[in-house]
Amino acid sequence: MTITQEERGIIQRVLDHAEAGTTDMLDGVMTHPVSNYFDPDRVKAETETLFRTFPIIMGHVSQVAEPGDYFTNDDLGVPLLITRTQAGDIRAFYNVCRHRGARVEDKPCGKARTFSCPYHAWTYGLDGKLRGVPQQFGFEGLDKSKHGLVELPVFERFGLIWVVPSPQEDEIDIDVWLAPMAEQLQGLSLDTHVIYRTWSLNRNMNWRIALEGFQESYHFCYAHAKTACHAYLDNQSVHLSYGAHVRHAVPLPKILDLKDVPAEDWTYRPYFLTQNYLFPANFAQVQTDHVYIHTIIPTGPDTCIFNCMMLIPEEPRTEKAERYWAKNYDLIRIVFDEDFVIGEGIQKGFATGANTEFLFGSFECGLQYGRRAIDAALAGELTVPVKSKMAAE
Repeated sequence: MTITQEERGIIQRVLDHAEAGTTDMLDGVMTHPVSNYFDPDRVKAETETLFRTFPIIMGHVSQVAEPGDYFTNDDLGVPLLITRTQAGDIRAFYNVCRHRGARVEDKPCGKARTFSCPYHAWTYGLDGKLRGVPQQFGFEGLDKSKHGLVELPVFERFGLIWVVPSPQEDEIDIDVWLAPMAEQLQGLSLDTHVIYRTWSLNRNMNWRIALEGFQESYHFCYAHAKTACHAYLDNQSVHLSYGAHVRHAVPLPKILDLKDVPAEDWTYRPYFLTQNYLFPANFAQVQTDHVYIHTIIPTGPDTCIFNCMMLIPEEPRTEKAERYWAKNYDLIRIVFDEDFVIGEGIQKGFATGANTEFLFGSFECGLQYGRRAIDAALAGELTVPVKSKMAAE
């Protein structure tokens, strides 16, 4: 099992912290206005910026493995249609007919050669081009080339499907955007994994409360005292910030065994839970032998959707394997729900006015990094890189 220089550094930091009784720390405490968790104008700004102009993970490549495969999604507040063309290219569109705006495809997933609007049967190819208009004599002069489905930026990277949910004037450079996390994500080989379970939860809390539950491990031995606490070292995570993205490495207790192992013999993954924050609302949560991909999406000032995919290396082929993966699935659902119950309680507490600001401790590094990135994006200081037009020419 290969190990990167970055991972060697993480292991050494954990061993040093364990010996010294320390943990990763920033310069001081950060305050965060509680109004950011319920102000409608704030959530509107976050939605229009973070969830319209940045890449959001919408699925796994297995969902569109062959030409004609497609799936739809409405969670982002705009209807999406994602498919693979006969040429093998992945494409994403607004799931909206260009005639009278009906949904072109209402099924959650399937296989098609074309898409036909159920209202007046305007028909589109897998490439989004308008192919057919019944009784076209009523639309004399219609330029079909200008009435195809509205296309959206979509990318197939590391076995995942990323969509920017609005048309963009400039071509997004997804590889530059994901470069800080590329080595690690590539090493996971998620393209060869399979989806074991997916689930979607509507929760009564601001999306950032849910987000922040994955950005620190300070709460593990309190919120998860009977579930996850014993599995990890208490609040001795390592946080690596890459401006927008954060690698959050949570060590297992057995990592202390490595202090007696030569560094050239170290391995990384068996000793960590790694919570990779992929800005603005995606996580690749890497367990020792499987991965959870989750995305948190605002649906209002005090509501959100939590979507999760559990990816495993191969389909369970025995009853023993099925029991093993089912046990992992059941446990993670319990652990996540422990966070969400607390989060919904936090949301209810805003009505009291007990707090005007929250405190992000100096060892709650992920919270501080996350807030800075979101604030920078809302201020226009953080954007997705685009490809140079000169280079394209």
